[in-house]
Amino acid sequence: MGARLRVVLDQLVQIGDPDQAAASVDLAAGLVATAPSGCTVEAIVPAGASVPVAGISEVRTLSLGRRELAASWQLGIAPGVGGGLIHAPTLMAPLVRHDRLHDNDQTTVTLWDLRAWEAPDQLSKGTVAWQRGMLRRAVKHADAVVVPSHAMAERLSELARLGDRVRVIAGAPPRGFAAPTDAVRRRAALSLPEEYVVLVGPLATLTEGFRGAIAAGLDAVVLDAPEGSEPRYAEVASAAGLPERRVHVRGALPVEDRAAVLAGASAFAASDPVAGWPWRAIEAMVLGVPVVAVDSGSHGDVIADGGMLVAAEDLAEALSEAANAAAERLRVLGLDRARAFSWASSAERLWGLHADL
Repeated sequence: MGARLRVVLDQLVQIGDPDQAAASVDLAAGLVATAPSGCTVEAIVPAGASVPVAGISEVRTLSLGRRELAASWQLGIAPGVGGGLIHAPTLMAPLVRHDRLHDNDQTTVTLWDLRAWEAPDQLSKGTVAWQRGMLRRAVKHADAVVVPSHAMAERLSELARLGDRVRVIAGAPPRGFAAPTDAVRRRAALSLPEEYVVLVGPLATLTEGFRGAIAAGLDAVVLDAPEGSEPRYAEVASAAGLPERRVHVRGALPVEDRAAVLAGASAFAASDPVAGWPWRAIEAMVLGVPVVAVDSGSHGDVIADGGMLVAAEDLAEALSEAANAAAERLRVLGLDRARAFSWASSAERLWGLHADL
């Protein structure tokens, strides 16, 4: 009899983090596609959810909604979940005492970034407390904690006593991520100029990115800005010398709009040094956009030679170079590096992890 791997898909109705929600569904599809002979994939979902993944053999719908489940599981109360092999693509997991040796019960979780520990001011106090609390439960009850880079694994090992339970399995770009056929129309609807660079990162880290846009002679488009923060971004850009009319601040965009924006960029810059998976940098590389990133452990592991890794103070000069003289070389390198990541590959490694356990 083959194994049944049960995947927690908690954000099908109420989305807490769009990137992690999409990654969870993409991973589930990858697990179905790469399931070893005789093995099946099941889903554990909150009340009211339907699973948009073909090939899921069984769905366990719990009686509580996502918000109630988050509170219940933080307290270690997980009625109705059942045992077996369980993987949570986030920290949202039924982390309770179980017997891996005799009952073959396993619970593994994924931690995508360490923002709650390294940059808690970027999150709400409630989110920080919940993530830290769930990691404490993972230390007690998880059979493995999956992280997307070796640098993050090293840092996590300093924060929590997990020993050899930390495993590295990279993420991937969204399935089918590509520039939409109506990309020009989408960019026009977002009131974007014809030429620009894209910046991502906390506001405090973007000054050199704005200076890079000036050096390149281009406008700057900021993605994933918190709602209502546009005036503050404009102030920082103006202080760096970039006029407000050349700063275009956008929040979290639907995947098709985001692909359209990235595809139209002359270059992309990631200025966030926090250990974690660089969602937008991977997407930019998939589209052949020249990538520049602050040299950090996670950026080094994931972007590697697919982009320019520079000190924070050198970001402006590097961004100007990436948008001009180095553009073609970086496009080729980024496209090549992006081929190293797929949800099928990540899923195969997850199957291997549970087999090893």
